[in-house]
Amino acid sequence: MAYDVIIVGGSAAGITAGITCRRHYPGKSVLLIRAAKQVPIPCGIPYIYGTVGSPEKNLIPDAVLEKNGIEFLVDEVEDIDREARVVRTRSGKTAEYDKLVLATGSQPVVPPIPGVDRENVYTIRKDVPYLAQLKERMDVSKNLVIVGGGFIGVEFADECRKGRDISVTIVEMLPMCLAIAFDEGACSTVEEILTGSGVKVLTGTKVSSFEGADGKVEKVMLAGGQEIPADLVILAIGAGPNAALAKKAGLELGPHKAIQVDRHMRTSDENIFACGDCVETLSFFTGKSTALKLASISTMQARIAGANLFGNRRENPGAIGVYSTVVNGKCFATAGLTEGAAREMGYEVVTGEAGGPNRHPGGMPGAQDLTVRLICEKPSGRLLGGQVYGAESGGELINAVGACISTRLTADALALFQLGTHPALTASPIAYQLVNAAEQAVKQLHA
Repeated sequence: MAYDVIIVGGSAAGITAGITCRRHYPGKSVLLIRAAKQVPIPCGIPYIYGTVGSPEKNLIPDAVLEKNGIEFLVDEVEDIDREARVVRTRSGKTAEYDKLVLATGSQPVVPPIPGVDRENVYTIRKDVPYLAQLKERMDVSKNLVIVGGGFIGVEFADECRKGRDISVTIVEMLPMCLAIAFDEGACSTVEEILTGSGVKVLTGTKVSSFEGADGKVEKVMLAGGQEIPADLVILAIGAGPNAALAKKAGLELGPHKAIQVDRHMRTSDENIFACGDCVETLSFFTGKSTALKLASISTMQARIAGANLFGNRRENPGAIGVYSTVVNGKCFATAGLTEGAAREMGYEVVTGEAGGPNRHPGGMPGAQDLTVRLICEKPSGRLLGGQVYGAESGGELINAVGACISTRLTADALALFQLGTHPALTASPIAYQLVNAAEQAVKQLHA
């Protein structure tokens, strides 16, 4: 078999790279090779255990490949012969390529904690049978401990209590849940919602071991000596790049042991591109490698790689980092830098914050409170970050904040933002949170 383009990896980055290639180079043949028969939607994994209800309802359909004229093969690529431009699979198949795209994703971090290999200690794998097994176990468990209070940990805690009589405890080593992504106000609100719904939240502490009998986990021991009953443990402490295939092929790796790419998403081999969680991600703010891993970043990189396969058409501007989640019906979303992160990078900053109903008047059906917080550089007023929490409409508003950051918009320009409003859809134009938060930042700039 010979193809113009072969893509290794069938999740968000691989699929997007293939679709983008077909859009820019419709005459090129594309083969996507993936190891798994079924591909889960990564961001939807926590919702398997509550809102969605099963792994089979959280899948990326194969129809998206067929619709875009992309062939696919369920197999695992084990070797790349860069000189001959040939890939070899586990089943013994070979395929020639003109251009190759590596989108091999990430794998969960497993900390070297004693007892981590005990039965019923799970990581978050993008593996449908494994996720189904975790659901079966969760359905009969009484005491769940989630190690990690980031987005995945918080989402699991919120979802797994739906329809179950189960005790849930989050153990987070940082001072607050979601502390990397949000400033204190939003973090406090998240924790209040979690504890109010019955989740126990233990922050500023570490797990020392997982204990039990007959190879099964029965309790989690904390560094301070406290023990927590646990017949199920979920490790939600992040993921590392899956760059083993690239390393085996002799491609250059970067400081995070991910595949090194340039701003065109080209690797150290001019005929091989890479995108997604397996690559070194550049920061929009520093131009240096960052550990950020998000589907939005992966697909952005994939659109660059797919467009550049047969000519440089796009350049990577760097990752801003735009996150959003829902906790007990409340949106928490963030883009760019927190105030703390900005100060650590050496920025002098001012902040602006505004809150109020997301409809006008506030008695309109569906009205919910929404708060916007902006972080701006001083004295330029350039927007560095923003956080939105409260009404679920904030999940879309944060994308506007991300766009403002990427275009280096200033607080003063944002204060003059011409917006479309409607009583049933948005906050009042007089009290529009995004604009009023910008006005508050301008006030601080001129103080």
